Amino acid sequence: SVSHPSVLTAPIHLAPRITKLIMRQTNLQRPAPPDLCCLAVLSSGSRWLRGGVISKARLRGRESGELMRGGITCLFISPVPGPCTVNFTDPEGHIKIPQQHSTALSSDPGVDCTYVVTVYLGYGIEVQVLNVSLSEGEVMTVEDMGGRESSILANETVLMRGLVVRSWSNQISIRYRSDQQPRSGSLLLLRYQAFVLSCAFPKEPANGEVSVTHLHAGGEAYFQCLTGYQLQGPTMLTCRNATTPYWSGKEPKCLASCGGMIKNATLGRIVSPGFPGNYSNNLTCHWVLEAPEGHRLHVHFEKMALAEDDDRLLIKNGNNIDSPPVYDSYEVEYLPNEGVVSTGRHLFVEFTTDGTVTSTGAAIRYEAFAKGTCYGPFVKYGNFTSSDTAYGVGAVVEFACDPGYTLEQGSVIIECLDAENPQWNETEPACRAVCSGEITDSAGVVLSPNWPETYDKGQDCIWGIHVEEDKRIMLDIQVLNVGKNDLLTFYDGDDLTANILGQYSGTRSRFKLYTSMADVTIQFQSDPATNIYGYGNGFVVHFFEVPRNDTCSELPEITNGWKSTSHPDLIHGTVVTYQCYPGYEVQGSEILMCQWDLTWSGDVPSCEKVMTCPDPGTVEHSRRVLTGSRFMVGSTVQYVCNKGYSLSGSTLLTCYNRDTANPKWSERLPKCNLASPDYGMEGSNIVIAVLIPAAVVLLVILGIYLYFTIRMPTSSLPPYDNMTEESAFNNPIYETGVSMDVMHMNLRDVDSQNTIVLS
Repeated sequence: SVSHPSVLTAPIHLAPRITKLIMRQTNLQRPAPPDLCCLAVLSSGSRWLRGGVISKARLRGRESGELMRGGITCLFISPVPGPCTVNFTDPEGHIKIPQQHSTALSSDPGVDCTYVVTVYLGYGIEVQVLNVSLSEGEVMTVEDMGGRESSILANETVLMRGLVVRSWSNQISIRYRSDQQPRSGSLLLLRYQAFVLSCAFPKEPANGEVSVTHLHAGGEAYFQCLTGYQLQGPTMLTCRNATTPYWSGKEPKCLASCGGMIKNATLGRIVSPGFPGNYSNNLTCHWVLEAPEGHRLHVHFEKMALAEDDDRLLIKNGNNIDSPPVYDSYEVEYLPNEGVVSTGRHLFVEFTTDGTVTSTGAAIRYEAFAKGTCYGPFVKYGNFTSSDTAYGVGAVVEFACDPGYTLEQGSVIIECLDAENPQWNETEPACRAVCSGEITDSAGVVLSPNWPETYDKGQDCIWGIHVEEDKRIMLDIQVLNVGKNDLLTFYDGDDLTANILGQYSGTRSRFKLYTSMADVTIQFQSDPATNIYGYGNGFVVHFFEVPRNDTCSELPEITNGWKSTSHPDLIHGTVVTYQCYPGYEVQGSEILMCQWDLTWSGDVPSCEKVMTCPDPGTVEHSRRVLTGSRFMVGSTVQYVCNKGYSLSGSTLLTCYNRDTANPKWSERLPKCNLASPDYGMEGSNIVIAVLIPAAVVLLVILGIYLYFTIRMPTSSLPPYDNMTEESAFNNPIYETGVSMDVMHMNLRDVDSQNTIVLS
């Protein structure tokens, strides 16, 4: 044996070398047996070596850090990372794969690297792929190592940038393999971080409830059963810290017991085994109810569904099987709404079934009440108010049903009478989901007949729902579980001739319908030949009044403005135009249209006070100087003419506010005109040089004209035909723009000397 065995650490591929080392340490002259525990661990490639650290292992049914075998003490070896094995223990970090490693110990040109991340117990590991670039022949796997069995979380086929992988335990292994040395550069860049692991939410027991403080390690789950059921199992479980957190035990069950002694029976419930499912064959169950001293017991029937053969429910006025009966299911055709009352403090309940057909069974509610008072009233699927919570003589109780149910049989108001023997003057009512009805509420529920009990076969029920004319109805079908030959039909109107919104049978998950009218008709028809058994079979339809779904929503008015609509109903295509009062302007879209999807084409605009003047513009041959920004009220614009031009008008314009209109400029735009030229003496000389020759020419022409006029013969005017076309005569009046007609009108009569005179 080895007195001080060495702790050997090495990667798995060095097992032959370690074998020789063990032999040297133990002075063995021949190889150890092949089933030697150390060699078995080393050579098996088991998960104990994967991950790098082993503190305790199970081998051949034993848990220990060492094992005696054939006189040799073998330690379970914890390998230290070799050239291509890397451990990470920080709560967060980055992993670059592959890293640069020495290949001195291996002549294999390929690469097989393992990267192990281990965090504290109770934490998991979240890995995010930051970058990935793998080639053919490169294999990558991400494996969860902390559970009883390792499981693959991802491989190279799903690795992509942005992928996030989460472990179920505190340890993962990332293995990279390649047939050849990897190319330069990172093939895979990962970021990991620890997160708190949690237990799965515990399963809620049937006919029971569960509440949880929290799901992390140390969290607690509490279980309890509904009245009439007993808890089978622990009432509380704890989430335990481990590689994968787990609850400290199995979730309990809530079961109905077959009989029992119930002492101090103040308020409770007895249900047949299996309720609300079917009971078993060949049952005999006995219960004894014992009320507190000075009290009596009242029993109310919640449910009774027995097979017609020899299945039976008996309630006896006493504490044993020989007590006289107060109720026998054999003897009565209808359940008594008022229930049964004991004369003393005990009741004996017997439930028996035969070996043939079964059914849902029975559920009865019991309550103790003091002598001198009436028993506490009860209505299933409803509620009540009372003038006296002790239900003494004179107490008045008023009943109401839950939505979808209708009061039947008994009275809405009952009163406790008779001081000698207090009792209610009327039978309590029952609330029942009925077949058919007319409903005008804005919201409510329609239930299948007898819900949640099964409906009867061969029924034809019709419900009408009516809301305000400008509204519509949304139908939320929360439960639909009817026979395959039964039909639930919704009509879009107030009778069976309207369009069908939908027609359904069998089982369907929750869905919604919307009417196009203010009325809807619901019809339910059950197959006359088939009965549907089982609790919760039928349908539950909630309805709500909603705005019209064929129009857009009403748009609001706007402050300091008004709107106009192209159509009184806001149907598709309707246009609403917004306008503002003087002094305000529209901010946003002033025209909105009702679109195909019954939404408006934009948001409602607003009317904002106008605080700017319009741009006054530019003046030709000038520049302008602005004070303020965006021509706000109070800002000014000054115009300065270019050189050679003079300003006509006001040089300064001011933007001023007006209460009932938009801001305005104080002056009109000025003008920049060309300035009058100053020619001096040179200009005067030019004028003289032009005017003097012109005057000389005019004088010459006038002289010639007078000369020929005086020298003309006095006998008569020369005829026109003697004037040749080559005549050099020029008419000065024509040339000055005077018409010949005017000239003729101004000729006076020729005097005796035949002289023409111009007027």
